[in-house]
Amino acid sequence: MEAETFSDIRGQPITLDCQRHSSFCSEFTVSSPKVSIGKVMAYTCSVWLLAYFLFFFTQNTAVLSSAILVTLVGMVLHIHFVKVDHESLLVIGSLGIQVSSSYASGREITSFIEMGRIKDIVINEAVYMVLLCSSVTSDQVTSGNQV
Repeated sequence: MEAETFSDIRGQPITLDCQRHSSFCSEFTVSSPKVSIGKVMAYTCSVWLLAYFLFFFTQNTAVLSSAILVTLVGMVLHIHFVKVDHESLLVIGSLGIQVSSSYASGREITSFIEMGRIKDIVINEAVYMVLLCSSVTSDQVTSGNQV
């Protein structure tokens, strides 16, 4: 099946790709656009302009150094913990559901929920991409590989 394009709650395009691997195995993948270089430049310029403005009045070079560090640390934290490239939901017949999230930095988080512990599944758009709401009989979810 071809990928379908939708909009998230912020109006950004997201794509849904549905693949049926066999009669008892289906995969649903939601992807978001890559990090916009224009936004990165705008945030960087605004932080540095504020730093140069403060430097003009204080004549303290620590202001410029801290602006560079704040910008770099902020970008690294954003792509490693916030910016999700794609999320996938792999449903395997009578075994269970595997939920995977891939971040812009390459970090992946995978968890598996056994079918016996699932009562119902609802897929709902959330703050970042897609939130998987499932009624699980116990609070324990088996974590898979984390890169």
